[in-house]
Amino acid sequence: MVALAGCGSTSPQAVQATSQTPPERLSQYGLFVGNGGSQEPAEGVIPYDLNSALFSDCALKYRFLRLPPGTHATYSDRDAFEFPVGTMIAKTFAYPRDARDPSLGRRLIETRILERKSEGWVGLPYIWNAEQTEATLELAGGTQDVEWIHGDGKPRTNNYIIPNANQCKGCHKAGETVTPIGPKARHLNRDFAYSSGVENQLEHWTRQGALSGAPPAAQAPKLAVWDDPKSGTLEARARAWLEINCAHCHNPDGPARNSGLDLLASQRNPTAFGIYKPPVAAGRGSGGREFDIVPGQPDKSILVFRIDSTDAGIMMPELGKRLVHKEGLALVREWIGAMADPGKTAAIPRSAPAEAQTNPRAEASTTARGSRPQGALDGNRYRDGRHTRVVPTHHGELPQYGSRHESPHQARSSTCSNWRLIRTANPVSRFCVLGDRERVGFSSPRWDADPLKVWVVD
Repeated sequence: MVALAGCGSTSPQAVQATSQTPPERLSQYGLFVGNGGSQEPAEGVIPYDLNSALFSDCALKYRFLRLPPGTHATYSDRDAFEFPVGTMIAKTFAYPRDARDPSLGRRLIETRILERKSEGWVGLPYIWNAEQTEATLELAGGTQDVEWIHGDGKPRTNNYIIPNANQCKGCHKAGETVTPIGPKARHLNRDFAYSSGVENQLEHWTRQGALSGAPPAAQAPKLAVWDDPKSGTLEARARAWLEINCAHCHNPDGPARNSGLDLLASQRNPTAFGIYKPPVAAGRGSGGREFDIVPGQPDKSILVFRIDSTDAGIMMPELGKRLVHKEGLALVREWIGAMADPGKTAAIPRSAPAEAQTNPRAEASTTARGSRPQGALDGNRYRDGRHTRVVPTHHGELPQYGSRHESPHQARSSTCSNWRLIRTANPVSRFCVLGDRERVGFSSPRWDADPLKVWVVD
C-alpha cells in the first residue's frame, strides 16, 4: 500500500490548522493538489508508509503529514514522535477496482484527519462522494457498500465501516491522551519512493527538516514486514502483525491495559504477550479456552479464536472490522503452531550447590510436603486473588500463600547460584533447587517493578 508522491502548489483555500471550527470539506485543508481525487500531496505535505500496516477490511491506505512552516517533529526510539501544534496527519482509505491491476483505478471511501491542537489531538472523518471530487465532514461516521476484485481473482464485497469522531479515541488513546499510532521510528524505518527518488523515510524527514534528533536509519529500531519473509523471522513477522493490529489497545498504557496482555513486539516476557496467560474476564470472548496462547496449539489459543471472528462480542480488534484478515490469521497460527512448550523445554534441575540447600532464608518459608495449596484449579494453575501464575513443577503442586506465606519472604538472587528460568510464570519465575524435592521460586507480580517474592513448591 504505497502512497503517491509528488509536489504542487498549496491550495489558496487552505485553512489554518489551528482553526477551532473544522472545515466542512476536505479540500479546504489544502493537503492535496486539486480536489484531492488523485491523492497527490500539495507542496509541504509528506507522503509516508509503514513497515506493517493495520488490516482495515482489505482497504488500501494513503498516509500524509503536514507540519506548520518552520517546525519539526522530535524523534523518539520508542513512542510516537512529538509533533508541534498545527500538525496535520491524513489517512485515506480506498478500494481497488481490481487488486491485480492498479491501472484500473480505485474508489476513495474516506479520509481521516488527525490534527494537533493546543489541547491535544482531534480526529475527524471525511467521506468521499460518488464522483470522487470531494470529501465531506461526517462526525457521525457511516457505512459504505464496496465491491472489488481481490488478488485471487475472486469478486469481494464489504459493508465498510467509517468510525465516528468519538471512536477515534478507541484506538488512538494512550493513558488519558490521544496520540498517533503510525509515526514511530520502528514503523517508519523503511524506504519510500518519493518523486525525487527512493530514500529511507527517517533520513528523508531529517534531510527535509521535518524531524530532529533521529539517528542514522541503520541505528533506529525497525519492525518486520509481516508478509515479507526476508524482513524477519516467523516470530518477528507475527509479532509485528500483532503490534500494528492489536497493540494500540493491548499495551501497558492502552485502552485494554487492564487485560494485562501486552502485544507490543518489544515485549519479551512470554506471559505478558500471552503464553499461558489466562484472560482477566472469562466469557464468550474466550470461546471456552483457558489461555491467550497455548504453545503448539493455535486452536486452543484465545488469540486465534478472537482474530478469526467477526462476532461483535468476540472479535478483535473491536472497531471497524467486518472481515477476517485470513493471511494475518494464518501467520499467527503458524507462529503459535511452531512454538515449543516452555513448560517442557525449561526443565528444573534436580540438584543444587550445598549453599543453596542450606539457605536458612529459603527454608524459613517452606510448607509441609504433600499438602495441596488452597486455590488449586487444575494441578498447574493457581490464583491468589491478584495474579494468576502458571507454574510447571516436578510434582504438579502449586505455590501456596497462607499462614507463613501471607507476607511472602523477599530474597535476592545471590541466595542461590543455581537458577533456571521458567518462562510460563507471570511474569517471570526462577527456581532454586533445595535438595531433591524442594524448590524455591521467585516471581515479580508486576512487570520488572516489584521486589521478588518467594514461595516453595513441594
